[in-house]
Amino acid sequence: MQNGKKLMKARNLLFFLLSFLGISAIGGGGALIISPSGKLLGGLPLTILEKSPFNDFLIPGIILFAVLGILPCLTLWALIKKPESKIAEYFNFFKDMHWAWSYCIYIAFALIIWIQVETIFVQGTGWLQTFYMLFSIPLVFVALLPEVRNLYKK
Repeated sequence: MQNGKKLMKARNLLFFLLSFLGISAIGGGGALIISPSGKLLGGLPLTILEKSPFNDFLIPGIILFAVLGILPCLTLWALIKKPESKIAEYFNFFKDMHWAWSYCIYIAFALIIWIQVETIFVQGTGWLQTFYMLFSIPLVFVALLPEVRNLYKK
């Protein structure tokens, strides 16, 4: 029974991490889509986009909403249901694992890339960038736990 508890804790932690990321990115990305000026997020100044290819926060908001919001939520659903998908499987580089598990790793790397690009464009970091950069580490490590890998092994 001890292994079952350990498995459930690891799986539930992965579910929590994906849920937290998805919900927070939907909230943040949604706010940027609704208010591309950044005013909805406490007056985020457009001047931080001067070194970026964007005039406002609309496109970054859409990317944040879709890639780090919707994708983790869909991946969470897929981890629970384990559906078959030829399209998702096509992008699965870990052929011995269910595609949803692989997407957990992809999401963690997408988060790292997002934060790095954001840091370059805004020419600085804040507590939020630091938090999410550090957040990507347990996302990868929990997905790589043997208990979690065994659960999603084909």
